[in-house]
Amino acid sequence: MEQTWRWFGPEDVVRLPQIRQAGATGIVTALHHIPYGIVWSVEEIEKRKALIAADPSLGLRWSVVESLPVSEPIKLGEGDLEPLFDNYRQSLRNLAACGVTTVCYNFMPVLDWTRTELAHPLPGGARALRFNAHEYAAFDCFMLERPGAEDEHDPAVIARAKAWFDKASEDDKRQLLSNIMAGLPGAFDRYDAPGLRRMLDRYKGMTRETLRENLARFLREVVPTAEESGIVLCIHPDDPPRPLLGLPRIVGSADDLDFIIDAVPSEANGLTFCTGSLGAGVDNDVPALAQRFAGHIKFAHLRNVSKEPDGSFMEADHLGGDVDMVSVVTTVLEEQKRRHDTGAEDWRIPFRPDHGHELLDDVGKATHPGYPAIGRLRGLAEIRGVMTAVASMRQLPV
Repeated sequence: MEQTWRWFGPEDVVRLPQIRQAGATGIVTALHHIPYGIVWSVEEIEKRKALIAADPSLGLRWSVVESLPVSEPIKLGEGDLEPLFDNYRQSLRNLAACGVTTVCYNFMPVLDWTRTELAHPLPGGARALRFNAHEYAAFDCFMLERPGAEDEHDPAVIARAKAWFDKASEDDKRQLLSNIMAGLPGAFDRYDAPGLRRMLDRYKGMTRETLRENLARFLREVVPTAEESGIVLCIHPDDPPRPLLGLPRIVGSADDLDFIIDAVPSEANGLTFCTGSLGAGVDNDVPALAQRFAGHIKFAHLRNVSKEPDGSFMEADHLGGDVDMVSVVTTVLEEQKRRHDTGAEDWRIPFRPDHGHELLDDVGKATHPGYPAIGRLRGLAEIRGVMTAVASMRQLPV
């Protein structure tokens, strides 16, 4: 398994030499400064590659694009989409021409990953990302005032939400909005409450079936180009894998993953297997999903969550939480061996630690939420230990 690390580019507080110190050699990055829907030029791609390779002693390479964003009109199925499809296809060709051939993307409408707390205190002063069901309901029902929202939340959660809202200061409310928007990295529009209402209005009447068809159309348009170019596309699951703000979510269950793979059967149409996103789904058996979809996994995010009965969840230690990480790592290593034994050139599956806790000197630093150095270093070291032990016991290639 190729050990990789998400890097947000030259402005990232975590520097490339520190990534190498953590033990990673693959860089997962994107051209966040380029607005959604605009072609990634060869010049811009090569510029980022040159930054990563500037110090040859580090031995780093651009391993995975995360993400090449899908424009909102494509998700909406809105207007003349051919120019956007053309631009996406050209970006894929340009990435392939530069030797970057694994591309992660998602199809989450409006919001990316969503949390209500970005610095939940842990024993000893560490901090974690957390999703509180009552705070999300307070935002949905009483700040956003979305019509019909109260019908979509448990009455006990609504009661706690109302109590939170009634005592919340304006600063508390602003912070909650900011936290919910924090999952949108790079080139994007941050919404205030009225702006978010307007964006949600564009999705009014959007059904799960229609959003699925819009994803299938996207795949039909771009997968052939990926095949021709030697690119593998790997969709990231929804985070959390449940409807949010009345928006359907369509990448969060075995049925969803089957639909995506069957929509355009191709080696170029693969999955980013995120144990944290899938692990937040109450009905998901993540190790079983890993076994079922192993042949389609092109990239992995390895992190863990602890779920609570009311729908809340928190980022756990990488080897803690509800997901049996040893089982998942074993499945990925066995899939690698299968690919290796069949003579596949790119048999190693890249993975990265995800959403680490803020620990030690990283507490309070201006890192991207969920992406401090030390917490991810700890996660990578723990997963590396599991990987090394399993590979040794089962005589599997690492």
